[in-house]
Amino acid sequence: MRFWVLGSLVLGSGFAVYAQSPQAPQAPQAPQAMMSRAVTDFENGRFAESAAGFDSVAKAVPDQAPYLWQRGIALYYAGRYDDCRRQFESHRSVNPDDVENAAWHFLCVARAESPAKARAALLPVGPDARVPMRQVYQMFRGTLTPEQVLSAAGSQPDGQFYAHLYVGLYFEAMGMKDRALEHIRIAAAERFERYGGYMHMVARVHARKS
Repeated sequence: MRFWVLGSLVLGSGFAVYAQSPQAPQAPQAPQAMMSRAVTDFENGRFAESAAGFDSVAKAVPDQAPYLWQRGIALYYAGRYDDCRRQFESHRSVNPDDVENAAWHFLCVARAESPAKARAALLPVGPDARVPMRQVYQMFRGTLTPEQVLSAAGSQPDGQFYAHLYVGLYFEAMGMKDRALEHIRIAAAERFERYGGYMHMVARVHARKS
């Protein structure tokens, strides 16, 4: 995902969430703090806690909820596939060109229903110029093979990272766990950290849990 989406959240600007307690009032927790905790929980494999944390952010700043693609990913790993699907459908309203959004939506539907249903429900996208996102989209659409995606990535490390990540996730959706893990582990390699950003962390978490 494009990490700049995180920066569009209007956090730390006076919003706060208060936890109610019969003994004593809790200190307010700013959405930015909730966001940071949710990311930390995800990075440490606490998927249910991470998803719940992102839920709290969405409730605290509902006008920013569509931007929370990180929530969608946490929901996927927490097994909340219907909520995951809805998050990426919502995200499309604020980021309609992003192929990664359509890919994660596919993954959620594939796990909740089937790869065939996911392909039928594949979200349309606009012009995502990043290499090899056009080919990644066609792979999820069923008109290109994973091998063609890897070939389209070329020699640039950022393209190679995203190719291996989404080929791995695609194989997982198809039930081919060994091939999925092979590519996820490549994407999780340290050499790709500077190119993958948040998504490299996702790859590392995925590889570690497998």
